[in-house]
Amino acid sequence: MDLQAATVVRSTGSWHDVQTDERVVPSRVPGKSRLEDQLTTNPVAVGDLVDIRLLDDGTGQITAIRPRRNQLSRRAAGRRSGLEHVIAANVDHVWVVQSVELPRPNPGFIDRLLVMSAAGGIPAGIIMNKIDRAEDGDSHAVVAEIASIYQELDYPVVLTSATTGAGLDSLRRRLEGKRSVLSGPSGVGKSTLLNRLEPELDLRTSAVSEKTRKGKHTTAVAEMHEIGPDTYVIDTPGVREIGLWDLTPAELGSLMPEIRDLADACHFPNCTHDHEPGCAVRDAVEAGGISEVRYLSYLNMLESLRAGRFDVGR
Repeated sequence: MDLQAATVVRSTGSWHDVQTDERVVPSRVPGKSRLEDQLTTNPVAVGDLVDIRLLDDGTGQITAIRPRRNQLSRRAAGRRSGLEHVIAANVDHVWVVQSVELPRPNPGFIDRLLVMSAAGGIPAGIIMNKIDRAEDGDSHAVVAEIASIYQELDYPVVLTSATTGAGLDSLRRRLEGKRSVLSGPSGVGKSTLLNRLEPELDLRTSAVSEKTRKGKHTTAVAEMHEIGPDTYVIDTPGVREIGLWDLTPAELGSLMPEIRDLADACHFPNCTHDHEPGCAVRDAVEAGGISEVRYLSYLNMLESLRAGRFDVGR
């Protein structure tokens, strides 16, 4: 039978739901396929455009992945840390989702995901969810600081509350006509936000533990949802670790705009901005021109790349 083009909308490991022009077809890669030889935990990712062959039992056989225009990747965790894990492919925007409380924002996580988005050539921004929980001065200060840091770097920042509906209209406008990825730790409210944007989705959600202040992995697999005309959002499982993939220490600074803009002013052309004299980046940090929080994220990522670690950073 002739091959059909389809888009991967859900991936569970060995099986993938792919959307053809007519229906969703559960499909898999045949055994001993060249697709399984790649150094990745998931050769087929949500967002991939694939060719499938329809089988007599109503399932499909994925025969090829068409060239990707981009992909968002991270280093796989645990025993598979030497492999790439593709979060999503062929996307227009990445949104790093954080919450004001339960769990609190993690600047290291934000910066690592922004770096991996830049490495994939994908525009990115930050969603600060649960702003209804900013009930004291400290919480308000945290939200204001995050918004100020990233807006000054031209990253869009959207403040939302799935509980009150605050900011949802603004978020919807930014998502319209695009294929976007929502990524963040468990419990920040990614699925709850999507339920508010499109109630018919009825995605499973759960409360964050007051004891551990961490979320449960309610979303088990990456899945693409249509929430409006030509508007798709990929909901991803919560992660606590963002390991940098396929980057060298020398490349890191070029993926952070404030460091990239000053690198040519450093005394040494190969300056790593952590110890060399005449470093324009460190001078800017001391003068308040570069956020110290962002610079500490840079140093943490630099150390991780040098050591080959995949920890989330602080």
